[in-house]
Amino acid sequence: MRFEVWAPRADRMTLHCDGATRALDRDAGRTGWWTGEAEAAEGTRYGFAVDDGPVLPDPRSRRQPDGPDGLSAVVDQGRYAWRADWPGRPLPGAVLYELHVGTYTPEGTLDAAADRLGHLVELGVTHVELMPLCPFPGRHGWGYEGVSLWAVHEPYGGPEALKRFVDRAHELGLGVVLDVVHNHLGPSGNHLPAFGPYFTDTHQTPWGSAVNLDAPGSDEVRAYLVGSALAWLRDYRLDGLRLDAVHALRDTRAVHFLEELSAAVDALAGDLGRPLFLIAESDLNDPRLITSREEGGLGLHAQWNDDFHHALHTTLTGEAQGYYADFARAPLTALCKTLTSGFFHNGTWSSFRGRHHGRPLDRARVSAQRLLGYTQTHDQIGNRAQGDRLSASLSPGLLACAAGLTLTAAFTPMLFMGEEWGASTPWQFFTDHTDPELAEAVRRGRRREFAAHGWAEEDVPDPQDPATRDRSCLDWSEPGREPHARLLAWYRELIALRRSQADLSDPDLAAVRVAHDPGARWIAVRRGDVRVAVNLGKGPAAIPLGIRRVLVLAAWEPVEAPGADGMLHVPGESCVVLTQA
Repeated sequence: MRFEVWAPRADRMTLHCDGATRALDRDAGRTGWWTGEAEAAEGTRYGFAVDDGPVLPDPRSRRQPDGPDGLSAVVDQGRYAWRADWPGRPLPGAVLYELHVGTYTPEGTLDAAADRLGHLVELGVTHVELMPLCPFPGRHGWGYEGVSLWAVHEPYGGPEALKRFVDRAHELGLGVVLDVVHNHLGPSGNHLPAFGPYFTDTHQTPWGSAVNLDAPGSDEVRAYLVGSALAWLRDYRLDGLRLDAVHALRDTRAVHFLEELSAAVDALAGDLGRPLFLIAESDLNDPRLITSREEGGLGLHAQWNDDFHHALHTTLTGEAQGYYADFARAPLTALCKTLTSGFFHNGTWSSFRGRHHGRPLDRARVSAQRLLGYTQTHDQIGNRAQGDRLSASLSPGLLACAAGLTLTAAFTPMLFMGEEWGASTPWQFFTDHTDPELAEAVRRGRRREFAAHGWAEEDVPDPQDPATRDRSCLDWSEPGREPHARLLAWYRELIALRRSQADLSDPDLAAVRVAHDPGARWIAVRRGDVRVAVNLGKGPAAIPLGIRRVLVLAAWEPVEAPGADGMLHVPGESCVVLTQA
């Protein structure tokens, strides 16, 4: 087997393979690369030593059986016998479901998660979005401090388990999206700096030195990241990638890294003959991110839309701290703006940032399906002090209203696992750092962060306590009992409506019409012939629809057709979806 590694600053490179050692040779055709051959097969352990230093895992390791600091293992990607003949499933028309493997089931493995995929088929979602799977220290964690960007966390089951999961999902008609982190690597087990200039002090990020996308040596670093992305899509037959915090990718080159990545993914889609897509997390509110490369954009296929979440969250909860402040001044008005314009901050003043922020979307050109809309996400739950979901403070009726607005909006909807039945379990921040000093630093940092917002230290869960992770696991007995069963049936009904009513699939933001009454706390949305009437107040509300002959498609509480005055009387904390008869 041929082994290769990029280490441009090394004077000597040594391969340690299955107990044997041999020197690698410089590759005459590629600057900074070292190559050599050794006997190896599936599972063979190996590593590299730079200038007679310690033996380190391969930066392009496909498997880390003993964790981020252990030796790498050879993986034969052609060994798995795929069962599903999968044509792919594109993003337009999708309903996504964000899933954390480690807490979706008590077992916390890919195989256990695969056994629960039937629930998602019955729910009606089209794609599973897996949170990061790259190796990280210990057994349990969110995954955003991963290393070895080509490998699968071994406690989840490793590479073969991911293939089994994807295969099973495809057999059931579900696409699979993977969350990948290119903007930083975990503080523990990150050995890349020993090999080359993977990071640069030219830019700084919240995690320290930036990934090197534009300094000397950045050609190979960019190739490393692009190669990793393509490997996930090709070797594991994934349908798309979610790119974490792309606003932290500091790149001053004429061709931005994201443009290079999107071009490579589109080319791979052409080669494979199936659709592939990239979804960005970004707080820039810059439409160029999701504008095609031909039109001067970066060519990503979609992005998360936190503005919709923030507007909906403040409307439901009344919270006004931090970044919610801008939305909380007139939450229903903010919600109406996002439903019709996509972004709330589209060049407007942001008090949270102390400056103007964002840029308007061209609604005639940008499809609303390029924006993901959601009521809850791992970030918006887990980054709260106690990881409390909306179900911890809202009535079932308000949860139903939130679902009604999200699942009938023009955006591509996304759910967070357990949301569909109003899970009572929290989703808290948890880690399993094996370095005692790092573990204590994370513990202190978490408590200090929330102490500044008035939380007592003892009320902030210890991330390192195994009980914190255990509390965050879904309780699969809940969907079968009330009040969870009723809410689950409501989600299923709304998702089915989204599929059956063509007006609800229309991606034209400019065609969306909204009306609202802040005092009475109602909002009405028109999508073609479909009307969505939502009463967030405790008492009944009279909502003027302007039509009298209607067909009720779905209602959280029973409603009667509008009278001669065209007024629809909606019970308190309830939602109804109608169409013109």
